[in-house]
Amino acid sequence: MEFTGERVIPGQVDPDLWAEHISRYALAATLQSAASKVLDIGCGAGYGTARLAPNASLAVGIDIAPDAAASAQSDYGASNTRFLAASATALPFTNHTFDLITAYEVIEHITDWDLLLKEAARVLKPNGIFLVSTPNKPYYTESRGTAGANPFHVHEFEHTEFKAALETYFSSSQLLLQNRTEGFAFYSDHNPPTTAAAQFESIQPDPGSANFFIGLCSHSPLPQTTNLVFVPRAGNLLRERERHVTAVNLEIAETRQQFQALHAAHDEQNRYLHQQNEWAKGLDRDLTAAREVVSGLQSNLEERTDWALKLEADLQNTRARVTELQALFEERTAWALKTNDELAHLRNQFQTVLASRWLKLGRKFGLGPVIDPNVGQGD
Repeated sequence: MEFTGERVIPGQVDPDLWAEHISRYALAATLQSAASKVLDIGCGAGYGTARLAPNASLAVGIDIAPDAAASAQSDYGASNTRFLAASATALPFTNHTFDLITAYEVIEHITDWDLLLKEAARVLKPNGIFLVSTPNKPYYTESRGTAGANPFHVHEFEHTEFKAALETYFSSSQLLLQNRTEGFAFYSDHNPPTTAAAQFESIQPDPGSANFFIGLCSHSPLPQTTNLVFVPRAGNLLRERERHVTAVNLEIAETRQQFQALHAAHDEQNRYLHQQNEWAKGLDRDLTAAREVVSGLQSNLEERTDWALKLEADLQNTRARVTELQALFEERTAWALKTNDELAHLRNQFQTVLASRWLKLGRKFGLGPVIDPNVGQGD
């Protein structure tokens, strides 16, 4: 499975977060009877169910996500251990089935969170024990700071609200406070420690400042419980913190390098953008000049078009005048030709008269009109 930031995956979270979650199962193991039937609600990756399985006749883990249940079955499935995809608000089990039920960091994810408590009460045996954890809302809100509300959480509890909710469904209930605390461990240099005495120095229970609440519930009087101090695998906490600080410093240095690279890339992008802006401004200037030239050419074209239209009109008028003159010329030519023919005819008649013997006889005797023989001759 892949770590998304909410579901704990072994090997993919830091030691502190891992210890915060696995310690709750260590607490449950101290309350577990031999050969008990165990139910782990919201089992996630399945590591907690597997932690309780060795002392159980049956250990069942359920998760609303089928892929989580399938992954848990693949990683932790055993003859007495199985994982199912099921809802915490509709448990697929008969009444009074389990001796021990855990529901760690589940209730705050559910809209109908009271149904989880109701269902857990239903399947819990009369003398069984139910453990349910949730973040302390005031502290959790403060610890997230500017990150804001957890997007995976639907309802978070304050101390009095959580306590009242448990008392609604269980006749016996008790709230334990879970805190990450500074301490010193003393153990043998050759024997692996399993249990140890714990000594608390002037610690006053303060529910308002607790990291998490652990509800311890039953239908019967609760057994006598003892405080538990869980020492995670990172026994030398100071050394682990120093290693963690070193790793964080390396990560910060790498992040700074990435930031510087991104800053340089940002500056380069700004320079490129400035060049592109200048280029665009140049194009805009060229476009404005081109539009002015086009506008001038358009005006010139309109003037030439008007001049050409005027010339066309003058040409049409001239052609009409030429046609008119041509017709007049043809008329005058026809008249002149007719007149010339008539004149030629008269000249022929005149010449005939001149050649007449009567006219000659008259001239001889001085009779008749005096006619100039040159009259009627052309030039």
